[in-house]
Amino acid sequence: MPTIAASPKSARAGLPRAWNPLVIVWVVSCSGVLLDGLPAVAHDATPTAAKPNGWSYPFSCCSGYDCREVPQTSIGERPEGYVIEGTGEVLSYQDTRLKDSPDGEYHWCSVAGANNSRTICLFVPPKGF
Repeated sequence: MPTIAASPKSARAGLPRAWNPLVIVWVVSCSGVLLDGLPAVAHDATPTAAKPNGWSYPFSCCSGYDCREVPQTSIGERPEGYVIEGTGEVLSYQDTRLKDSPDGEYHWCSVAGANNSRTICLFVPPKGF
């Protein structure tokens, strides 16, 4: 029984013959253009008395799971700035990661939403809220 050898072009990386590298580059390029026009989606804070419909965390702070409301006791305030009690991280009062909290509650956005990671954003109640 004769054997048929695969041609080098069809055996390239185990992909079907139509999937040559130029096609792959074209598909990836087009998908970036299509996705670029979609709006960025942030995830929402839980409704509170001050904001009964809730509010959306900015996309720059949250990837859908990085932010959450935290108790007032988990954020300290010292002369040098706000202190994340769980990590000891200090954010000076001029830090651009500080944001006004729309609902008067503390909200902490940390890398991957972990309790022991770096702060992305900290929403603090405005003075006198």
